Parts: sequence; structure tokens; C-alpha cells
Amino acid sequence: MTLYVDIIFLENIFMNSIILLATGVILKAPIRILRNLIASTIGSIYAIIIYVSNIEIYSNFFLKLVLSFAIIYVAFKPVNIKSFLKYVVIFYLTSFTFGGVAFALLYFVSPQDILLQDGVLIGTYPMKIILAGGILGFIIITISFKNIKGRLNKKDMFCNITLNSSNKKTKITAIIDTGNFLRDPITKIPVIVVEKDKLKELLPFIILDNVTNIINGKNVELGEYASKIRAIPFKSLGKENGLLLGIKMDEVEVDYQDTNYQIKNVIIGIYNGTLSRNGKYSGLIGLDIINNTEEFAIISHN
Repeated sequence: MTLYVDIIFLENIFMNSIILLATGVILKAPIRILRNLIASTIGSIYAIIIYVSNIEIYSNFFLKLVLSFAIIYVAFKPVNIKSFLKYVVIFYLTSFTFGGVAFALLYFVSPQDILLQDGVLIGTYPMKIILAGGILGFIIITISFKNIKGRLNKKDMFCNITLNSSNKKTKITAIIDTGNFLRDPITKIPVIVVEKDKLKELLPFIILDNVTNIINGKNVELGEYASKIRAIPFKSLGKENGLLLGIKMDEVEVDYQDTNYQIKNVIIGIYNGTLSRNGKYSGLIGLDIINNTEEFAIISHN
């Protein structure tokens, strides 16, 4: 069997990239192309070292474990231990799924060309088999986890939020809304939608009583809040097109899954209505606000 190191290197980069992409999609984590490529290259270099080297340490279980930790950290940069362990579990589940699919395809198509060396699958099999295995594995794992996520415990859908503006605070319960991608069109700062009635202890009545007037550009004395006002376009909440009045917060604290996030650069969108019929929540927060720690400037997480 004739093997080419450059082909093995590229194949491993491709498969590693697909596995990391699937891991990010499952966890709704931001996908950084450069980080993904660097992490995939690290894994591919290790595969080449195992193939060309006879040094036993390179096939050591703990070294492989440390390598996978490094790949995950480079690709996603988890914010804490709990988040890191979540990435590890999904990464390995995805890897096992992809490995099983790829091996099954190779076994049925060209079993004579398969060589397994120190846990690394190499051979002269067609590149289209690797491509098909990656695509099929991606489809299987994403569909499976989509169905599993649909059955999550209800407590995973809610979080407690403390809004902080001008030395005033108020607390609300918000639902994690994966469809909430509202942002300020100019600064791209994310928006948490909150019922107007829940903001009476936080914002002055002159703002809450003149939401429509402010959006329409009428003259309203806003004082220190003038620089914090935003107009947020939306296509939901019962309207095809509309505007929410947004107020930039000094800080927002989010308690979610035993973790406390203190977040800068968040805007509150004032909703003049009721979000929950049973009153279980009064706000909508996008999951990407919690996951995307770099972009949204999470200053601490406990």
C-alpha cells in the first residue's frame, strides 16, 4: 500500500474541521474559521507524527487526551470549566459518530485499502469517501442533537437577569430564545427584550410613558438617558416590521445553569405588551449572548 503524507495531512484537516464545525453547531457556539483551521491543523500534525514515528509516547492515551483538550480550547476558547467539559463531551460524541460513519463507508466500498495504525485511519481510499463520511456524519449528529435539545428540561429554558442602569437595578425572569437575534443596527450590540411594566423601578416614567413618541422622533426630555436611546427594528412580536425603543444598560447580570455572567454592551428593548400568558417570564434573551463571550464583553463568570 502506497501512502502519501500530504494526502493524509489534508484528509485529517478536513475531518477535524467538520467535527469541530458540528460541535459548534450543536452547542450554538460561534464558529471562528481561523481558530477551527488552527485546531484542525494541530490534530492533523499529531496524526502525521503517529504515522511516521515509532516512538511509543506519541500513541499514549493521556497525550491524546491532552491533545483533544488543546484542540477544543483553540477552536472555542470555553469561558469556564463547565463549558469546557460540555465541549469535550460533544466533541468526543461527534468524533465517534463521524469515525463510525466513515469506517462503515470504507468497509463497504474498499475494505482492502484500510489501515488502522495507533488509532489513526489511513489508506488509499478515495477522497470522495472521506467527503461523504464527513457530510453524512454531520447530518446524523446535528439531527440527533436537534431532537434531543427539543426535549430539554424546562429549567434550561429560563434564566434570571438583573438589569443595571444609572445605579438602579431590577430583576426579571427571561426565556432563552434561540430565535432572538435582535441587535442595534449601528453598533451591533445585542438586544434583550423586556416587558415595559417590569422596568418601572429601573427607568423614569417620562421614558416609559413616551415610548411611541420617542420612537417617532418627538421632543421628549430624556436627560442622562439621551445618549443611551436606540431604535431597534424587528420582524416579530406580532408585527411584520416595527421598531422597539432600546436603552443601553450599564451592566446586565445573567444567572444561567449555575453560572453568573456580568455582561457589558447589552441593550434592553422595551416591549409594550405581555410576552408570557402565564407570567413565567417577562424577557427574551438570545443564547448567543451567553455563548459569545468575546464579542459581547462578558467581564466575569462565576
